[in-house]
Amino acid sequence: MPLSDDQPHTRTRLPVGEQSSPQPSYRQSRPLRALLTVLVVVTLLVVAIAIANRVKPEAGASGSGGGGSADRATPSAASGAGPAPSGDQPVGTTANGIPTGYPRTEPGAQSAATNYAVAIGSADMFRTDSRHGIVATIADPGALAGLQSRLDQGFSPETAARFGVDTQGRSPKGLTFVSRTIPVGTKSSGYTADSVKVEVWCTGLFGLAGEGSVKPVSEEWFTLSISLRWTGTDWKLSDYSRVAGPAPVPPDQQAATAEEITGVVEQFGGFHYAR
Repeated sequence: MPLSDDQPHTRTRLPVGEQSSPQPSYRQSRPLRALLTVLVVVTLLVVAIAIANRVKPEAGASGSGGGGSADRATPSAASGAGPAPSGDQPVGTTANGIPTGYPRTEPGAQSAATNYAVAIGSADMFRTDSRHGIVATIADPGALAGLQSRLDQGFSPETAARFGVDTQGRSPKGLTFVSRTIPVGTKSSGYTADSVKVEVWCTGLFGLAGEGSVKPVSEEWFTLSISLRWTGTDWKLSDYSRVAGPAPVPPDQQAATAEEITGVVEQFGGFHYAR
């Protein structure tokens, strides 16, 4: 039977210890606490990264504002990769087309020996006038006469005929004479401020390029031992010798056609070297 609204209402009073009290809202406080924790962690990470970036030196920077010894230090080579090239800049002067004016340092001597190897192995050595000019440019004045005589004998008419050119290095009509020395690496021994011996490991291209050539361009590996002397202004050649190899295993690669070789020889120039 439904109760009427006019009837008096009854209230029940519980003991004080049993009265219900509002419970804290844990569900609302936990997300807030987690958010604060995340903010603190992110702030610490940002501060740590900022400190690390301030402490870490910039790549390539030197303590003296550039040009210091750190810029010229030889970078470490990967294990088994051999000595890495140094950061020395190439020389800025040339004589008779050959770089000159090397620093009186071991890397400077290696640069000189490398460029002198390129000059000695060039096609210009097969012409008497250009050969004499090259030797006069790179030779120690005290050794000039002896070196000139040795090289004149080395580039004799018999040598020219073996390479398929005449006594002045001229190739038969329709063919291009190729003689290039390409240094692969150097090492020096017995260095002093006055003298040094530098070994230059090289590969070379020699032959006649063109259709119908009976002496096609081929590759050769050899090592030049170049003795240098400081003459007061530059490193100069005092003696040299050559031995075959060491030669790597030839690749399984198809040889280029005579037309392709002629094209690259005429279009691709050689290099000057410095370390």
